[in-house]
Amino acid sequence: MAGIQKKAWALVLSLVLALSLLAACSGNGGNNEASPSPSASPADGQSSEGTTGIDTSKRVELQLYMLGNAPKDMPKVEAQINEWLLEDLNATVKFNYTTWTDWDQKYKLLLSTGQDVDLIYTAEWTQYQQYAKNGAFLALDELLPKAAPALQSFVPQEMWEAVKIDGSIYTVPSTYKEYVTGGFVWREDLRAKYNLPKPVDMDTFEAYLAGIKANEPDMQPVAVGAAVDATLEDALLDFYRQNVGALPYGLLAPYKDPSNMVNYWGSAEHLEDLKRFKSWADNGYFSKNELNETESNQDKIINGKAAALFSDNPTRFNSMLNQMKTLHPDWELGYHPFGLTNGYATPVHPIHNGFAIPKNSKKAERALAFYEKLVTDKRYNQLASYGFEGTNYTVENGYYKPVGDNTTNGFVREASNSWAWRNPSFMIFEESYDGIQAIFDELDKIQVPDIYTGFAEDYTTYQAERAALEQVMKQYLFPLMAGQVDDVEGGLQTFMEKANQAGLEKIQESYKQQWLNYLQEKGIQ
Repeated sequence: MAGIQKKAWALVLSLVLALSLLAACSGNGGNNEASPSPSASPADGQSSEGTTGIDTSKRVELQLYMLGNAPKDMPKVEAQINEWLLEDLNATVKFNYTTWTDWDQKYKLLLSTGQDVDLIYTAEWTQYQQYAKNGAFLALDELLPKAAPALQSFVPQEMWEAVKIDGSIYTVPSTYKEYVTGGFVWREDLRAKYNLPKPVDMDTFEAYLAGIKANEPDMQPVAVGAAVDATLEDALLDFYRQNVGALPYGLLAPYKDPSNMVNYWGSAEHLEDLKRFKSWADNGYFSKNELNETESNQDKIINGKAAALFSDNPTRFNSMLNQMKTLHPDWELGYHPFGLTNGYATPVHPIHNGFAIPKNSKKAERALAFYEKLVTDKRYNQLASYGFEGTNYTVENGYYKPVGDNTTNGFVREASNSWAWRNPSFMIFEESYDGIQAIFDELDKIQVPDIYTGFAEDYTTYQAERAALEQVMKQYLFPLMAGQVDDVEGGLQTFMEKANQAGLEKIQESYKQQWLNYLQEKGIQ
C-alpha cells in the first residue's frame, strides 16, 4: 500500500510508549466452485491432532488484522472461508481492518494494549524490524515445522533468512517478486492534449505541472496529502538525491556510496529542496492546506481531482489505472519509473509484505496453520484476494475482469489488501498488467540489491530524544515542506535549532554508528 508506503520512520517515533508497554506485557485455474455445505467440525474435546501436527480439538476464533479499509463483500468472503476453516482446522477467522485514518496509532495500540490479535500485517513501513527487535512478535522458527510445514517449504530459505531479526524469524514473507520503487504518475490524455513533456526528471515533471495549471485551472496538478514527509521529501531524496533508502533523522547516504552518510537536514541541499516545494505551493501545484487533507492521493487521480503523483510504485499505478478506466474509459495514465532515469532499481525486500503473530496470542499454532491455508490453498487464496468468481470477477482468456465498477463491485481485485498472502501460482492479473510486467522486465535489467530494508535500528538509548524530535518535526518541518512558511531559510534555521534542542545530534551519531556496523557485518561497500 502499500503514499502510505514511506511513513515508516515517523511511525517509529510514535512507538516509544508502545514498546515500553510491550516490555511489560510480553512475560481450479482461478475458478471458485460452488460453496460447499457447512461440514460438521470436531466436537470440543475430540482430538483431531495428526495431519496438521497440532491439536485442533477446541474450536477457536482467530483475529486477523489488516491495514486500510475492508471491502463491502468482505463479510461474505469471511463466511465462506469460515465454512472451510471449520472443517479443516476447527476454527473461524475474523478479518479486522484498521481503516487508513490514524492507522499507525491503531497499529501501535493493537500491539501494546493486550488486545486479542492472532495475525497482523507487517512491513518495513509498519516498522517490522523495530517491533520484532523489541519483543512484539512471536518467534516462528520452532512453530513453523509443527504448525505450517507446507508454508515453511513454500517460502525459499533465502527469504526466511532475509526477514530474520537478531537471528529469529518473526514474519512470514510474501514470495511474489515485484518492484515498489517510485515513479512519476500523470494523466497521459491531458499531457497529449496540451502537448506537455513526458515527466522523466524534475525539469520535465515541473513543466508538466505548469502546463496542467495553465490549461486545467480547476484541477490540482499534483496530489500530495498530509504525509508530506513521504510524498515530498522522501520521494525527492529517492529520485533526485538517490538515497539508499528512507533514512530517518535527516540523514542521507547515496546508494552507490552507502557508508558516506551525511546530515541532510540543515544543508544547502535541504534548503534548495524546501524552496522547490515552496515554489510548487506558490504556483498552485498543490494546496497550502495539504496538511489537513484526508482524501487519498490515489483517489484524487481516479476521480480526476489531481493530474499527477510525484511518486508511486508500478503495481499501485496499475490499480489506479484500472479503477479510473472503469469510471472514465477515455482517460489515460502514464508512468515512468525512477530507475529508468537513474540507472538502477531495487526489487522488493522480503520484509516488505508479511504476517506476524503477536507475542501475546493464545492461538499461535492455529493462526499459523490458517495462514498456511491462506497462502498455499488455492480456494482460500483466490477467494481472499479476488472475491467470488462470477459475482466479483470473471476470468477471460486468462485475465481478471471485474464485474461492474468500483461503485457496484463489493470486492475488486486485492480489495482485501492481500499483498502479503500473494501466491504467484494462484495470481490472476488484469490484461493491463502485461504493461506492468514489461516495466518489471526492464527493471530486472538494472536491478541491484536492496541493502537498506534489512537494517534493524536499536533506539533504546535515545527513546526520549526521538519522541521529542517527532513533535518538533510536526510543528516546524512539515509546514516547511508543505510550503506554508514564507521565510524558508529562517524557518529551516528555527527547525534546526529546535531539533538540536530535542537531541538530534545524539540520535544521528548513534544511528550512523549502527548503520556503519551493519554495512560492515553484511560486507556492503
